[in-house]
Amino acid sequence: MSPTIKAPLLPNQEPSLSSSESHGSFAGAVFNISTSIVGAGIMSIPAAFKVLGVIPSLSIIVIIAWLSNVSAGFLMKSTLVGESTTYAGVMKDSFGKPGAVAVTIVSMVVTFGSMIIFSIIIGDVLSGNEKDGIVHLGLLQEWFGSHWWNTRFFGLLFIFVFLFFPLVLCRRVERLALSSAISFLLALLFVVISSVLAIVAIVQGKTKTPRLFPDLNDGGLSFFSLFTASPVIVTAFTFHFNVHPVGFELKDPLDVLSATRVSVILCATIYSATGLFCYLLFGDSTMTDVLMNFDQSTNSSIGSLLNDIVRVSYAIHLMLVFPLLNFSLRANLDELLFPMKRSLVEDNKRFFGLTFPLLISCFLGAIAIPDIWYFFQFLGSTSTVTIAFIFPAAIVLRNVNGFSTLREKIVASVMLVLAVATSIIAISTNIYTFTATEEI
Repeated sequence: MSPTIKAPLLPNQEPSLSSSESHGSFAGAVFNISTSIVGAGIMSIPAAFKVLGVIPSLSIIVIIAWLSNVSAGFLMKSTLVGESTTYAGVMKDSFGKPGAVAVTIVSMVVTFGSMIIFSIIIGDVLSGNEKDGIVHLGLLQEWFGSHWWNTRFFGLLFIFVFLFFPLVLCRRVERLALSSAISFLLALLFVVISSVLAIVAIVQGKTKTPRLFPDLNDGGLSFFSLFTASPVIVTAFTFHFNVHPVGFELKDPLDVLSATRVSVILCATIYSATGLFCYLLFGDSTMTDVLMNFDQSTNSSIGSLLNDIVRVSYAIHLMLVFPLLNFSLRANLDELLFPMKRSLVEDNKRFFGLTFPLLISCFLGAIAIPDIWYFFQFLGSTSTVTIAFIFPAAIVLRNVNGFSTLREKIVASVMLVLAVATSIIAISTNIYTFTATEEI
């Protein structure tokens, strides 16, 4: 039996409310967590397949999915044996105030970085981008021609003002369950259409020959480049910043572990299918944002229509995921800046004072940053690996409440060593690659 939760994350509801209004549903929790997982990361999974090869990519997806589920369990178990109800609270119990501040800052970096990545991809879909001297037209240019109003700046400005702003005004995460469900179904539509296009290409003999294993003919640098692709998959499975907000809106917070398990299995299946089928479709021409590959012209109107549906459906998916990440970012920033203040949902001045600057900063970041691949590598090898694996493992090993079993300590130790070692190699390789490119 789990310990009694003494400090709810959100303000208590009035006694007159029914249980369905007071607590979130299990289905809503599954959709919210699944939507937190299947974000922009799926767009770079096919590129990871190109770098790693099919078999290592599928293996890494399974391993990271399992580790993500285990680390989420670590977090909730350590939460329920103490008195905290947030990720930062658990870190404070284990490592004092510095631990709480550290996890809050890292969570903010992950969520804010992810929101910028989402916005970059949406900008690519709507207004196109240029990669290696090749111009990829966006949907707005293809449909209406090139005009000032469908440039990247104005396209994103419209989305931020008329879509993102109303959605980020939601003050309870459960109210985003419907948009999360729609978003997740759109992600499934993307996977289904990509799979159909790949199967048709297989039947017609037009698929590319995939590499089962990575190409290491270039020597040591090629080997170490494998460690820069792995963080992309780590980033795609980072949802831990939303485990507590979702869990403590359920009647029994432990139910979030079952919801997490279901979500991780669903998302691992989606990632595997997307990576494999898109890699079959585009081969070595697979781009870091695979949606840009779908601007290719086809020999049939049906093929062109499917390409447009793929891009539109996933762009809408990201638009609906955005407010879920904003919810976590705003809550963490409020906890960092105003730890002793009353609940954010009850303070309009503070609520809007945080919401507007975050939205504006994200918009400016999306305009300034052109490519998502390096952003994914940076997040995956630093902040996401920290929040998904390093912090949960450290909490288990610290074991301030005496809840950790021997098996959990062994798993946490392995998780910690793998996370730190992979992160160091990935960061070193990224720095070396960037330096070599600058010298050329």
